[in-house]
Amino acid sequence: MTLSPVAAQVMWNRLISIVEEQAQALVRTAFSTSVREAGDLSAGVYDAQGRMLAQAVTGTPGHVNAMADAVAHFIRRIGRETMAEGDVYITNDPWEGTGHLHDFTMVTPVFHNSKLVSFFACTAHVVDVGGRGFGADAHSVYEEGLHIPIMRFADRGKVDQTLLQIVRGNVREPDQLVGDLYALASCNEIGVRRLADMMAEFALSDLREIAGFILDNSRAATLARIAALPRATATGEMTVDGFDTPITLRATVTVEDQHIVTDFTGTSGVDPKGINCPLVYAKAYACYALKVAIAPDIPNNHASLEPFEVTAPEGTIVNAVHPAPVALRHIVGHFVPDVVFNAFDQIVPGVVPAEGAGCLCNFQVSLRPAPGAADARRAEVLTFNSGGSGARPGLDGLNATAFPSGVMTMPVEATEHAGPVIIWRKELRPGSGGAGAARGGLGQVMEVGALPGHEFDIQAMFDRGAHPARGRRGGADGAPTIITREDGTPMRVKGKQFVPEGGRVHMAFPGGGGYGPPSERALNAIQRDLVRGYITPDAAQRDYGLSQAQIDAAEEQDP
Repeated sequence: MTLSPVAAQVMWNRLISIVEEQAQALVRTAFSTSVREAGDLSAGVYDAQGRMLAQAVTGTPGHVNAMADAVAHFIRRIGRETMAEGDVYITNDPWEGTGHLHDFTMVTPVFHNSKLVSFFACTAHVVDVGGRGFGADAHSVYEEGLHIPIMRFADRGKVDQTLLQIVRGNVREPDQLVGDLYALASCNEIGVRRLADMMAEFALSDLREIAGFILDNSRAATLARIAALPRATATGEMTVDGFDTPITLRATVTVEDQHIVTDFTGTSGVDPKGINCPLVYAKAYACYALKVAIAPDIPNNHASLEPFEVTAPEGTIVNAVHPAPVALRHIVGHFVPDVVFNAFDQIVPGVVPAEGAGCLCNFQVSLRPAPGAADARRAEVLTFNSGGSGARPGLDGLNATAFPSGVMTMPVEATEHAGPVIIWRKELRPGSGGAGAARGGLGQVMEVGALPGHEFDIQAMFDRGAHPARGRRGGADGAPTIITREDGTPMRVKGKQFVPEGGRVHMAFPGGGGYGPPSERALNAIQRDLVRGYITPDAAQRDYGLSQAQIDAAEEQDP
């Protein structure tokens, strides 16, 4: 059978709709708030060789692009010849999955007329996986929680109950994690059913022809975008907080005829604490940065990612090898796009945004009864939050928006429902976006405590404390991260810290950098920011040179 271009395009769209339904099924059935509320997940369909054909828009680039490599590991470890209908495979291996133990990846082989034709895969971040908990304090991956190598979750339809017993015996929230594992398996099953329907509808015996159409067209389109770029090399660099000492990220981007090479030589070495990043995760975000810069409209799949080559010396913080601690690999990984953009801006000016908050402003609280308290309970509560993204050429940065991860900020109500925690305050942080012709996105202000009778440990996972997001092409820097106790006592931006009963933690998350000289910002845009409370009158005078009369006139505007 030879597919017409129209039929092939219809099937391609169908595959995208299938994986989107697959992802939505995971959102609806997951137990962890990180999946249900934040969308920290990915879903995709692969051909029989393990090449990604389509991914769900729901999900994160780190998961999806890392998972693109993971299926090949499953095929190699399990063995294609041993696979059978009803099988489901599992791992949370940081180096063969998606970068840390909190991410579980499930892979399900698809058989059609007893022939292996495809794979479905999905990944989800779970709240707890045992060990020290979700934080940076571990000195090796062995301290960070339960490790499940690539193995069978289900063998010919029968779930491995011994595996589930081991899982239950090693985590703080066993029902939650086991529920998430079943949710992952079920979302793949949705994909399997829908693919079977599609193959029956179009009378397909396998996916080889449609896979060829998808991959050939995606590769050709991506190569055409690369061909339009100047042949050049540039190096970008950025310093971020690290754990105890600052770290340097350095990326050299080289545009060649058939591909773009990103080399992280010169980047800082492995950190003693758990902020290290396996190469698979750094590669995922480096590819994503270049993809959104030159080919954002080309669907993400094996072929559209293939021309982006990423290298890094072993032992650097973006290529940490076993047994380095990697629990907070996202902190470094989420900065990778900014450092790649810093290089790419020298090759093609006026395309990429200014630096943003980068890593998510996450924290996890481990709550327990205070001494002598009655009617108190233990709970693990994880919440995802965001600073501001960098301003773009001609457009302001996005307020409290997770770029590059794309996950959603968790609602206060969902966080408080998960355990005895109180979010006293959660609002935009005025004046946190860097001034510029385009203003950086605003960060957030949060204040967190616990219900009476509870004390807690907070695992801080922040950055941009000493090294705020830098503006681009004359734009000003964004505001830094600030974390304090209720009395103003400074707290560390990373690590486990104790908060007694009645205590609160005040957090101010970073803003994005501005783009272009502030003198070039339109007067009505500045006045609109004043009316909306995005900037203060003092900032309007200091950063933009507004007169008192112009500030007074802003009050007459409709916000």
